[in-house]
Amino acid sequence: MPALVRIGRTLRRTLLQAVPTMLGIVILNFFLLQLAPGDAADVMAGEAGSATVETMAALRSRFGLDNPLLTQLGHYLSNLMQLSLGFSPRYGMPVADLIAQRLPGTLTLMVVALMVAILIGVVLGSLMATFAGRLPDRVLSVFSLLFYSIPSFWIGLMLIVFFSVKLGWLPSGGAGTIGSRLTGLPALLDKARYMVLPATSLALFYVAIYARLTRASMLEVKNQDFVRTAYAKGLTPFGVTARHILRNALIPITTMAGMHIGGMLGGAVVVETVYSWPGLGRLAFEAVMGRDFTVLLGILLLSSLLVIVANAAVDLVHAWLDPRIGAR
Repeated sequence: MPALVRIGRTLRRTLLQAVPTMLGIVILNFFLLQLAPGDAADVMAGEAGSATVETMAALRSRFGLDNPLLTQLGHYLSNLMQLSLGFSPRYGMPVADLIAQRLPGTLTLMVVALMVAILIGVVLGSLMATFAGRLPDRVLSVFSLLFYSIPSFWIGLMLIVFFSVKLGWLPSGGAGTIGSRLTGLPALLDKARYMVLPATSLALFYVAIYARLTRASMLEVKNQDFVRTAYAKGLTPFGVTARHILRNALIPITTMAGMHIGGMLGGAVVVETVYSWPGLGRLAFEAVMGRDFTVLLGILLLSSLLVIVANAAVDLVHAWLDPRIGAR
């Protein structure tokens, strides 16, 4: 089957599944958030220090918080049909504009962390599979278990203590030098310095997963008949590993990478809070504390969309790695 036909079939199947999935996510998230105590009016009144009953009623009426739940849901779905995510009572601006300000920082952090995790995880997993049962495999397995077991916030704090406080090599928080007017390559390098620690903190947990998964997948693929055939043809061990073993072992790794998009966004809440990184994770934390459920719904909707897009990309990668998958 031609490659374009496989890709078209994969995209069509993904789109048909995405629409009802997104609708179900929106409705479920809406009702779950209504179970939380309080609302934005309560928080705004608390921050002001005092508020009368009339003031509270006026705030709720202004933002539609006093309407029945089904009416609020209907208004929200109507706004979505008009490509609007609503208005934030706490920030006093459209949710779409608020998310647009924070989205680039989170996407950059997630992409860098995921690339680092996959690259280092695959390299370590390949070494573990090559020296399976020997000392290098055992040492790397211990480190993988440590990275998997230690919470990301603790790793983040220890990285700050070591690289920022003790050595002074890297900044402890933020996304760039305050007041800097750098442009071009110097500006890029300045932002890269601020991203090293947060991206490392977010990636280390997933490095352990990809390393163990790569090891298990490569050991399984090594026993397949086509690998023995490749060796019988006189191919070098490196050629067999790179062209046959590793390529087939990447299928479960790409599957897990697509599944980890949502989990990585959840982990970004902790990492962005520790490093004061201006992203969606920190915005979600602020929205929860401020009971700004409109902002939180927008973030959850966007997160779900990112997961669906990531899974669609994974399906396309699978169709490229193994044509038999795209032909189904």
